[in-house]
Amino acid sequence: MLSSAISSLKFPPRTKLSSLNPPIFPLKYNLVTSPTENMAFNLRVNSPIAIGSKSSDTVDSVNSGFCTLMEYMGKGGVDVGDDLVLLFGHLEYASKKIAALVASPFNSSLSKNVGMTNTGSYSDRDKPKPLDIVSNEIILSSLRNSGKVAVMASEEDEGPVWIKDDGLFVVVMDPLDGSRNIDASIPTGTIFGIYRRLVEIDHLPVEEKSLINCLQSGAKLVAAAYVLYSSATILCASFGSGTHAFTLDHTTGDFLMTHPNIWIPPRGQIYSVNDARYFDWPEGLRKYIDTIRQGKGKHPKKYSARYICSLVADFHRTLLYGGVAMNPRDHLRLVYEANPLSFLVEKAGGTGSDGNNRILSIQPVKLHQRLPLFLGSPEDIEELESYGDVQQKVNPGYDV
Repeated sequence: MLSSAISSLKFPPRTKLSSLNPPIFPLKYNLVTSPTENMAFNLRVNSPIAIGSKSSDTVDSVNSGFCTLMEYMGKGGVDVGDDLVLLFGHLEYASKKIAALVASPFNSSLSKNVGMTNTGSYSDRDKPKPLDIVSNEIILSSLRNSGKVAVMASEEDEGPVWIKDDGLFVVVMDPLDGSRNIDASIPTGTIFGIYRRLVEIDHLPVEEKSLINCLQSGAKLVAAAYVLYSSATILCASFGSGTHAFTLDHTTGDFLMTHPNIWIPPRGQIYSVNDARYFDWPEGLRKYIDTIRQGKGKHPKKYSARYICSLVADFHRTLLYGGVAMNPRDHLRLVYEANPLSFLVEKAGGTGSDGNNRILSIQPVKLHQRLPLFLGSPEDIEELESYGDVQQKVNPGYDV
């Protein structure tokens, strides 16, 4: 009976893409599972990068409508080269798998604390969780499959992982930032930084060249990105020219450009920090926060506090609305978090600082090196730095 009922259903004829003037969204039913096939499909399509655009200028064309991340990276957009396009195709695939895992009703058993692992020494709050480890393995598998990565370093691993002798790129990452918040459905994220392999040290032993490649200054980044897993899955990336955000369209599996050329306001009206640690802060930071809360700073408006305790989420809001997202203690990692996010905020006209110095000018000396981090609007960061003494050096009650 059910089969006969289904066969009796009448469906309207499919509307041809050309009959929509302009199309309301890019119709792409490329429901393939391989990231390489998916990317190849996108690159084969001879449709315009921005539907309905008549501009011959590629940037204007991209910005005037929806294009996919792969299209933007290709010759219709910034043309970063086939190798980086292929790598991002695999990172995109890994991000979609993690997004599905984070949203799964069965992930609660994966978000519990575990004991010591092979990842080195961690405080109780910072111990890796199974969900972090699964995300780490998903990304590592995608990087191996890409064939474009020489070495990967992750916040979840004690040391770098050498992948391929002739790989062109070095990838550093935090596979799942804020994972302890998943049970409360608070946004989480993945952070990537991408460098080119240092070919001049290819002669060194694997362990040595792995570490040196991963300890490059943030100023040498060729690309950086974060993926926000929230009400929408958003991939925000920069390839050295502008910062752009792409939102996952679940109907097609594509990341579509929704926030082209993000430019952070020179000033915001929001600060993001754990106010519960106010009495642990140095005098300069307390004075700065007191001043802007009262509207007595250089910006004559009272600032509001917005704190999610998820770095990617707090940073994403700051990037769009302006202000400052900060952690004044030596907690966030220079290689995996501070450098990629500072690269992104700088390409959007903002500033990344440790309270005294530009983040991208700091030379890493340890893989898991920690430092204070202040990200945001340039005028807000400049005002904050002018107070001096904004780095929290004492951390009572918890380890770093």
